Amino acid sequence: MTDYVIAFWNVENLFDVEGAPLDRRPDKVRRALKVGSASSEVKGWTQTILDHKLAQLASVIGRVNSARGPDVLGVCEVENRHVLEQLAAALAQTGRQYGIVHADTSDERGIDVAFLYDTAVFQVNPAEVFSHYIVKRTATRDILQVSFRDQRGRLLICVGNHWPSRLGGQFESEPFRIIAAETLAYFHERIVQIHGKDVAVVAMGDFNDEPFDRALLQHARSERSRTKVTRATSPSLLNLMWPVIGLLQGTHYHENRPGVLDQILVSKGLLTGRSGYSVRDESTTVVIYPDMVKAGQYPQPRRHGRPSCPAAFDPAGFSDHF
Repeated sequence: MTDYVIAFWNVENLFDVEGAPLDRRPDKVRRALKVGSASSEVKGWTQTILDHKLAQLASVIGRVNSARGPDVLGVCEVENRHVLEQLAAALAQTGRQYGIVHADTSDERGIDVAFLYDTAVFQVNPAEVFSHYIVKRTATRDILQVSFRDQRGRLLICVGNHWPSRLGGQFESEPFRIIAAETLAYFHERIVQIHGKDVAVVAMGDFNDEPFDRALLQHARSERSRTKVTRATSPSLLNLMWPVIGLLQGTHYHENRPGVLDQILVSKGLLTGRSGYSVRDESTTVVIYPDMVKAGQYPQPRRHGRPSCPAAFDPAGFSDHF
């Protein structure tokens, strides 16, 4: 039996350097720079700062899976393919050669969802990569679907998510996440229609909502009961992060309260094993190493921030998410 390790991380503001060639910039950032606007996102980003940020991220990712790194890693808040290539190079310590799946989207901040994967373990057909950005009057974030096949040809479909933030208020912004949740549910239905009810699907990401919020429960069809998923007549997903809530852990902190905003959801085919894969749901965990934790009374992530916001910039930090 072969075990695969799948992970997701919001790597917080992984931007290219301030003076990067414009053709490496997302469209909206590029147009702003062309007219002379200072971008608060990239201001002050030097190669030295970027290299150190990459080293910090790689030091965590490289410790996962007994220092071998994950087989598949979903990430969000990355600006472009160039920084992903540098992150993959920084992970050479794992002995893996990571391939990249990335699609530029129209997010206002110029941040995307992407995947790194071990090319010796999985292969990707570029024709089976789909990206869709969620529109809430203006484009925001994206959903990225990738079909992976292992060396035995078994299909594993991963769907990366970064849903609209809670900026402006949790409930005021909730309708935008409901749009994203309905989009994910539609993606799942189409996958099942094409590949059959036993297909292996892993939806992962920063959902900016908790497992018990209605965007996840009612609109993404995410359940806490394995039996409800295996017996459902419509495609649904088991949310593997429910036990984490019981441990009082968080993947993100807001006002010193832990929240499980980052989640991994799996399809019926992974629960029954009929897809050729099966999931060890009890093995799902939040990766927290001591150096990732901010000093203080609350075990918050030690965020890296960005140099344009000196008060929140910590070069020794990692991300605002575990």
